[in-house]
Amino acid sequence: MFPNQWPSTTEQQASAGQEFIGLSDITGFLRRYIGTIVACLAAAFLVVGFYILTTDPTFTASAQILIEPKLPQHLQEGGEVNLSLDTAQVESQIAVMESEKIAAMVLDQLKLVDDPKFNRPQVPILLERFRRIGAVLLDASGLRKSARFTSLWEYFGIGVPETPATLTEYQKARRTMSIFSNGLDIRRIGVSYAIDISFTSPDPEGAARIANATADAFVREQIETKADAAKEGGVWLETRLQQLRTQMNEAMAKAQEFRSRHDYSVGDEAKREDGAGAVPTLEELEVTAETYQKMYESFLQAYTNSVSQQSYPVADARVITAATAPLYPSAPKPKLMLAFAAAAGLILGIGLSFVRHTFDWTIRSPRHIRDLGVECVGELPPTSRGWESGRVDEVAKYPHSRYSQSLRKARTEISLAETSRPIKLLGLTAVSNDSSKSSVASNLATLYSRSGLKTLVIDADVRRSTMTTRLLGPSGAFDRPCQDPVRLNIVRAPGRPFDVLPSSVVGARHLLAPGNMEAFLLELTASDLAAYELAAYDIVILDLPTLASGADELIVGSVLDGVVVVAEWGKTHVETLRELVRTLQASRTPILGVLLTKARAMKSKHRRA
Repeated sequence: MFPNQWPSTTEQQASAGQEFIGLSDITGFLRRYIGTIVACLAAAFLVVGFYILTTDPTFTASAQILIEPKLPQHLQEGGEVNLSLDTAQVESQIAVMESEKIAAMVLDQLKLVDDPKFNRPQVPILLERFRRIGAVLLDASGLRKSARFTSLWEYFGIGVPETPATLTEYQKARRTMSIFSNGLDIRRIGVSYAIDISFTSPDPEGAARIANATADAFVREQIETKADAAKEGGVWLETRLQQLRTQMNEAMAKAQEFRSRHDYSVGDEAKREDGAGAVPTLEELEVTAETYQKMYESFLQAYTNSVSQQSYPVADARVITAATAPLYPSAPKPKLMLAFAAAAGLILGIGLSFVRHTFDWTIRSPRHIRDLGVECVGELPPTSRGWESGRVDEVAKYPHSRYSQSLRKARTEISLAETSRPIKLLGLTAVSNDSSKSSVASNLATLYSRSGLKTLVIDADVRRSTMTTRLLGPSGAFDRPCQDPVRLNIVRAPGRPFDVLPSSVVGARHLLAPGNMEAFLLELTASDLAAYELAAYDIVILDLPTLASGADELIVGSVLDGVVVVAEWGKTHVETLRELVRTLQASRTPILGVLLTKARAMKSKHRRA
């Protein structure tokens, strides 16, 4: 009573089988796009090889310094004190090492501004890379010895390096500073107070020399900074000592003067109490003198320490590992770059293949055919490589090949097709003119003939005549006008067990008209042809025109028992095949199914005998 709203279990399993991606789908995908993946791999290896051959090797030398926190002077005589540096302090020291002040000290010490070897660009421009790869090819091929080729090479400006532009002193200094900054790398080692100073340069000895000079410049900068600070502090302490000395002497003189008078009278106390004047006592004068004396002694000790620091300053950092010239280059790394090229090439190849697969609207599986509402009667693998459209005698020459076995299965599917009458008049058509339907028709006729059926092949594709040319040759003997009786125009294909009606006869008799073709086929299949001493044909195969030749020429298929559409794997477009199916259905042509040729994803294991 109610319609079935839910799909059956079989439909659900079929749908799940279509959506599930199995191992066969993955291997088929890789087999289909193996050319794209290999091309991307080759391109990645070529790019990396070009980069390796045209890039100068660089060397990295490293020196290590240790930053030690110092205990202040006033805490050195105390008890145990835990003194440490936080991350901010260590990063501040790294910022000092990376500053232009340290860089300027190194550049002045090593005179790098005027060093042409240091100031050359470490990464060559693209034109320079092509010059280098050209030089490598010239040396490998021996063409460098040819003066004519060398002059031609230099004439186009490929073999001559560019003249560097003239720079001002300021531009040279800034360029050298930029090269130094790009080559310098300073990092903290873990969470320790050790800092690694690395420098990368095409010259291994130069890299070690610059790394050591950078470490020494940092230590020297700390010493100079402390010495300058101590000098400025000493000047201030000296001025302050003079003031304290004067104040101390004045206080001691007052106390001494007060003590020498022995003035302890009550009258003076009374005068002071009456407000005559505030006169300090001896005790107050002595306390003041002692205070100034202690301050003077403290500042004198600080001044002594400042003078000693000026004469022998100590830095808070020291070099623990000096840089040495490296034996092997740090870049480029061929093995790492080749591994990267392989990974990048695979990713690019698979990604590009997936994009191609996503936007590929051609027939590549029987499922695509069934989506159009027609059945797939078989899949034929590619034939011999030298034939783009296939061999017309593949079944005869290689009866046990994969192609022959697959065509036998297709013939069985055609014979078992559900039609209102037995298949006796069979037509083959395709979408484009460059399809392999003519070779399929010829090989299918061979199979029918060898099974004991009298077979006739009609070349109804009058515009191309591929069947006539391949079976009968380009001779004009078969292109003569049609003569009566009609049987005189049917010839036996040389070396083949079936007969052929050339396209010239079809065109001359206008057999593409459904009425003419129906009458003609009725004569061929009738059993009362004893007058021509020829028996009736058991099966007639028509090589019909294609959709590209015009839809009006396909109307002749309506008089046949069935038509098989030949589609090429990976070439026939889905929409074009859909249009052909609609055209045949509009002309009431019985469609038996689609035969997929040149299928590359077949599961058959048969090999050519």
